[in-house]
Amino acid sequence: MPKIPGIGQRDAMRVFEKLGYRIVRQSGHIVMSNGSVRLTIPRNNPINAITMGSIAQDAGLSPKQFKELL
Repeated sequence: MPKIPGIGQRDAMRVFEKLGYRIVRQSGHIVMSNGSVRLTIPRNNPINAITMGSIAQDAGLSPKQFKELL
């Protein structure tokens, strides 16, 4: 069982906005950046738990930290 839940794209965007990420562009995916790290969030509802875990890891978050920000 994945440690990070599959969540909707809007919830994922809110979590990363709390960390200082801003939307760079939107199309089939949402691209967010904090100036040094760029994240690509798919427009799936819900986002697959494994994919969400990978995105959180790219942002430098542990599963526990990610859950606390939800």
